[in-house]
Amino acid sequence: MERGFVLRFSNKRLISATLVTMFLFFFIVSGGYTHAASTILKVGSSGSQVSQLQTALKQQGYFYANVTGYYGSLTRDAVIRFQKDRGLAADGIAGPQTLNALYGASSTANRGTTGNYREDIYWLARIIEAEAGAEPYLGKVAVGNVIMNRVKSPNFANSVKAVIFEDYHGIPQFSPVADGTIYNTPSTASNQAAQEAYNGARPVGSALYFFNPAKAEGGWIVKNRQYITTIGNHSFYN
Repeated sequence: MERGFVLRFSNKRLISATLVTMFLFFFIVSGGYTHAASTILKVGSSGSQVSQLQTALKQQGYFYANVTGYYGSLTRDAVIRFQKDRGLAADGIAGPQTLNALYGASSTANRGTTGNYREDIYWLARIIEAEAGAEPYLGKVAVGNVIMNRVKSPNFANSVKAVIFEDYHGIPQFSPVADGTIYNTPSTASNQAAQEAYNGARPVGSALYFFNPAKAEGGWIVKNRQYITTIGNHSFYN
């Protein structure tokens, strides 16, 4: 009788301990998930979560100001650019969907300390300045978009610098290489556009070619490639 009581008592204690452990586990997990899923950052928000947001945006080339921990118009505009690039609702509010997309991308896109990144941005900013220094900001990003598309294409060289300095029968693909303006110091806007393009901004989609119709006929491009759009003085083709 005493042995049976001890076994029943021990089993009850074991079951109780198991239930308590399971309760604590689900409480912690669901509580953490609820907190993450309910995070909404918008103009007027402040604190460490905003600092984390600004840092992630900065790493991916969307935010160029100092990390302040305050969600102002600059942060909102950076969020909108990110949302547009990712096909999200561009409302400037960093809700769960935007934050998950941003932080997921940040884990693989944080390349800012690598030598290749610095060299790529160095040359990308210079070709943007030389080709689109007088163009609107979107036109600058678009030129960078074309260069990055060529890097990814099997029909062109596989690095930013190699694409820029590529030639056809000894003739440079880009006129700034021939006239030396490729070495001009880029403006702040060209540097920012280079970072945006490098980190995936695609205002001209899959375009591989562009030219200024006022300065060049672009005969082969017009006859053989598909027109996409015109931004500023440049026409873009894929």
